[in-house]
Amino acid sequence: MPASRCLATVVALITTTAFSSQAADMDGAWASDATVCNNVFIKKNNKVTFTPDSELYGGGLIIEGNRVTGSFQKCSIKSLKDDGATVHLIASCSTGVMVSDLKIVIKREGNNQITLSPAGPVDSTSSYVRCPL
Repeated sequence: MPASRCLATVVALITTTAFSSQAADMDGAWASDATVCNNVFIKKNNKVTFTPDSELYGGGLIIEGNRVTGSFQKCSIKSLKDDGATVHLIASCSTGVMVSDLKIVIKREGNNQITLSPAGPVDSTSSYVRCPL
């Protein structure tokens, strides 16, 4: 599994925790692009889930309180440092087969967009937008 997919899940979890006063604002379905929301998520019986082929469209995250679900992984926060608009964290992510620790930097770009990148020499930034479902 690419680290970026696990990284996305961690970002969502950390963002929810780091901005606990606004945690309810983080709940929802998040995709890599607003144009693919209907291809990544489906709502059944008032519950949002992933479509069977969601990864073909870039995947996403579902945030419900402190729970974050990705297509293939779950993460939990080990440490967190909030510098205002930027959050630095270390999270333990599990794919069900392997567990690894990730250092991540998260920037909240507004109510409906977050940007995340791994801490360190790798320059890889990913943005996610909230899907209106």
